[in-house]
Amino acid sequence: MIRTIQEFFQERIINEKKPVVSLERALHLATTALLIEISRADFEVADEERVAIVEALTRSFGLTEEETRAIIALAEHEVDASVSVYEFTHLVDESFTHEQKKHIVGLLWEIAYSDDRLEEHEEYLIRKIAKLLHIDHSDFIAEKLKAKDAKANA
Repeated sequence: MIRTIQEFFQERIINEKKPVVSLERALHLATTALLIEISRADFEVADEERVAIVEALTRSFGLTEEETRAIIALAEHEVDASVSVYEFTHLVDESFTHEQKKHIVGLLWEIAYSDDRLEEHEEYLIRKIAKLLHIDHSDFIAEKLKAKDAKANA
């Protein structure tokens, strides 16, 4: 996975003057992969979920439209090639602060609620990811309620 990430960013994202891919960009890819995993958890990716992923990436990471499209395409490829969410959660868990990890859990809830229905597969996967990111239950619930309220007030 890391080799594919490096090749992608060498070709499309990073400045030619920079010789290696940044950890920040690798974390963006891992986060995007987790968002895609949630959108696929109920075996149907709704248009609202696709839009929510783009908005979440743009808002959270300040990516351009081109960067967002490119990172989503790469993340989809990585998700298709992966056997579990562990490779993505491990990178995030090791590199992000607790607040950043809570934010990611919040983004996962946003994607899950974006199509106006929360499926049990989505909730199960978010719970699993939160545990792998060492997010305690109270923060897990707080992020869920915040995303649910935001959707209700949108």
